[in-house]
Amino acid sequence: MSNPEESAFTFLPLGAIIQEFNVGGTNIVQGFKTQEDYVKHNSPFFGATIGRVANRLKNGVLENINGQDYSLAQNNGPNALHGGVKGWDKRVFEGPTAVNRNGKEGIFFKYLSKHEEEGYPGTVEVHVWYTANKEDGKTVLETEYEAELVGDEVEETAVNITNHSYFNISGGADIRGTKAKLATDSCIPLDNTSIPYGHIDKFKKVKVAEPFILGTPETEVDDCFLIETDPFKVPLDTRSQALKLLGEFSHPDSKLHLEVYSTEPAFQFYTGNFIDVPAVNGLPPRGKYAGFCVEPSRYVNAPNMPDWRHMVLLKKGQIYGSKIVYKAWKE
Repeated sequence: MSNPEESAFTFLPLGAIIQEFNVGGTNIVQGFKTQEDYVKHNSPFFGATIGRVANRLKNGVLENINGQDYSLAQNNGPNALHGGVKGWDKRVFEGPTAVNRNGKEGIFFKYLSKHEEEGYPGTVEVHVWYTANKEDGKTVLETEYEAELVGDEVEETAVNITNHSYFNISGGADIRGTKAKLATDSCIPLDNTSIPYGHIDKFKKVKVAEPFILGTPETEVDDCFLIETDPFKVPLDTRSQALKLLGEFSHPDSKLHLEVYSTEPAFQFYTGNFIDVPAVNGLPPRGKYAGFCVEPSRYVNAPNMPDWRHMVLLKKGQIYGSKIVYKAWKE
């Protein structure tokens, strides 16, 4: 990006990772110094593009696609998580390539996910665009995803893409003291393996639609919240939908603020409860509460739920698409 925002961001071909997001002299995303460090130590998925199917699939099975079931790696208890043992976060994308996207300068990544990669059917080409600009004093990063079934092996597959950045706007070692407010308290209740029961309810552990403070056992969250509670209103390409605020965050000490927007119907909100990364290449160890995630996506386990599967079922000739927008600033 040869614009004023060039120094604010760095990206890596591995997983089309967001490596740095600098605001007011602070890098507000967790990461590592080199691509090799991500290969060796990125168990939390810092900054990565997640696919082919983000979040969890029940029992590691993709059900009734092309008239059959596909067995996937059970890499999270009994379930498949974030595309498998070697999902898109661990694949090297082609790029970055400088582009002009919707009148803005940006960079472009591309990856060809082959048929049967991690057990998924069909060859899928995925595109990732990052564009940056200033808006009313805010540093803005827009991410756009697009996927197409380009191979002739099958007639359909499943796709659900997100970004897995961990934000820390405290200016310190962890997110303690960060004020958060989510745009919704509608959620998909999950079982003890984080698979939805199938109904929609209000989140009861924390009043997330009111301001609350991160970094305590009482406010630990790892749940899927819904911006759109009617699954039949969710198209395969959500880019035609208006951007909606998912959450807003600030810290009284750093004076940093973050807002997350998306065209997606849902998002996983995760408060970093299980981060465990050793000291790497001069960076300190990162542990519990080192960052929080807002992962815009489709409903969890959507391919295996009859009323939800249309939002992730990608057929020949169709396009999957979505957008995420981060806005950050310092007072």
